[in-house]
Amino acid sequence: MLMSAHTVAARFEIPYRACLDADGNPIGPLPSFAQDAQLLRDMYRMMVRARAFDAKAVNLQRTGKLGTYPSCLGQEATHVGVGAAMDPEDVLFTVYREIGTKFWRGVDMYRILLYWGGDERGTLYERCPQDFPFCVPIGSQMPQAAGAALAMQIRGERRCALAFVGDGGTSQGAFYEAINFAGARSLPLVCVIVNNRWAISVPVERQTAAQTLAQKAIAAGIPALQIDGNDVLVVRETVGEALERARSGGGPSVIEALTYRIADHTTSDDASRYRTSEEVQEAWAREPVVRLGRYLRARRLWDDAAEETLKRECSDEIEAAVRRYLATPKQSTDAMFDYLMAEPPASLQLQREQARRYAATRG
Repeated sequence: MLMSAHTVAARFEIPYRACLDADGNPIGPLPSFAQDAQLLRDMYRMMVRARAFDAKAVNLQRTGKLGTYPSCLGQEATHVGVGAAMDPEDVLFTVYREIGTKFWRGVDMYRILLYWGGDERGTLYERCPQDFPFCVPIGSQMPQAAGAALAMQIRGERRCALAFVGDGGTSQGAFYEAINFAGARSLPLVCVIVNNRWAISVPVERQTAAQTLAQKAIAAGIPALQIDGNDVLVVRETVGEALERARSGGGPSVIEALTYRIADHTTSDDASRYRTSEEVQEAWAREPVVRLGRYLRARRLWDDAAEETLKRECSDEIEAAVRRYLATPKQSTDAMFDYLMAEPPASLQLQREQARRYAATRG
């Protein structure tokens, strides 16, 4: 009887990295940039700024002054750490929560409010015009990011595309298609999976049998690892390394950032219907803003006076942005048609007239 030989075709592993524990204590050697006190304070300020804006945006929606809004509460370290790692000439592809990344790259609060108020002028990013707007369809930003990375490669540019995708987004075909293409062509693309544990009401363990989301990159031949997404130091370090590797011709990377969506999925959701209050309380104990604040205070880089000053500055900036947003005249319905076609067909002309008449009845 012939016996087939048993050998191992390949082995893989997914490393896990973190710099700070839940209380802000170092748990190993810190990256060299941790010696840059100003950078650390800037990242903390941006995280606090994002959280303060987020709370205001939710209040505006609750009072009918803003459309449906997706809170980023609890995910600030992942967003800000990514922004701090990117170069200005890189191109950003977000999902719909990553205001901290956009703020770091110079997007005004006013623009974010305009967007969630239903005005597409909110996607006019003066300081980073190459960045793409929020992507509400799940996963569709991934092929766009791969395409942008291909263009950079063809042009011989030393820049990268960075794409966020949620845990639910990794279950979409567009995600697999994009990373497969990026791996096959060795594109300068970095994909950051924000694993906040819930795809609306579906927990991660119900949407995939994979032990990690990072390991989905293995089939595409892409290096992958998992990190503590509530630790801004490890986010900044890991994403920075991946971007530099891509710029140097080393190809794409996939990074899974473990965090938690403390708030509802959006302001139209009620998360208490599908998760326990105990789970949310546990997440508060690991949240990123307090963690970095404790680390800064332990190093005497932050104190109560600095905290109070920051809160006042954030409040003033947010209120100014809200006033400007509320004072912005609404666009004409013509704006829906002005930039579709150079010579609109009769069907679009008819729709434009119908929209005008409808708007007139609405005052």
